[in-house]
Amino acid sequence: MSAKLRTAIYLPNYGPFGDARVVADLARDAESAGWDGFFLWDHIATYNEDGGSFPHTDPWLALTVAAMQTTTIKLGTTVTPLPRRRPHKLARETVTLDRLSNGRLILGVGIGLGKREWDHLGEETALQSRGRMLDEGLEILAGLWSGEPFQFNGEHYHIDQAQFLPPPFQQPRIPVWVGGEWPNKRPFLRMARWDGMFPLFSVWGPEQEPVYAEAVSFVKTERKRLGLNGHFDVIKMGMSPGDDPDEATTRINSAAKAGATWWLELLMPEVYDLSPTDPKAFTVLQTRVMQGPPGAS
Repeated sequence: MSAKLRTAIYLPNYGPFGDARVVADLARDAESAGWDGFFLWDHIATYNEDGGSFPHTDPWLALTVAAMQTTTIKLGTTVTPLPRRRPHKLARETVTLDRLSNGRLILGVGIGLGKREWDHLGEETALQSRGRMLDEGLEILAGLWSGEPFQFNGEHYHIDQAQFLPPPFQQPRIPVWVGGEWPNKRPFLRMARWDGMFPLFSVWGPEQEPVYAEAVSFVKTERKRLGLNGHFDVIKMGMSPGDDPDEATTRINSAAKAGATWWLELLMPEVYDLSPTDPKAFTVLQTRVMQGPPGAS
């Protein structure tokens, strides 16, 4: 396994993981098994085909409990739909968690997915508006994280004068990964300005390899144009067989070759052909956590 490629657990905040205590215990298991990171989705309500919902937990409260039960593993959301949040409130929450965890927080952000989750709750549904809200929200986060007096006057948000103390544990800021679906260029231009890219695609497996490489190249070219040459994370989401170390290593080596710096192991019941309400789902997914990351054996 490439020494530069770190591995993480990536799971929804619903179904078998709809309880903060369960999530925190699993984060502790992941740390013990050798994973480098532990990331949660950030949904309020997810619906099945019949229109019913599943049990959910708040990812920020769950990660707070996880931070108190772990010491080294990175923690974060991938991704938090920032247009659904008040940026100044999220600024305070993220600093609190970053300091509580001694600098282990990574914030993933995006415009949000799932139309029903937005329109049924009276949230903004226009994607272009949410994109502008995301850009403004990110600027506010960075300004409030600075610990310096800050003001902002935008289309969606206004801050006359504010100073948030203390600043984050991590400096110059909490790392921000930006999500988006290729080939939409605008979110990928946004990714280039921050600390990491979390790309989504409409294809999986071998078909994804050329478009993944294209997306990574696009963002790196934009960073070069902007004169940004600091550390930048490139995330690859996938599944690796815990009972076939050779195949697992092959998959993440392929990701590393394509430029990935993080492998996020997707632990979603549905991709294991299980319902989120299946009593076996948690045991099956916990087993994959305890088998350890690809290349660990």
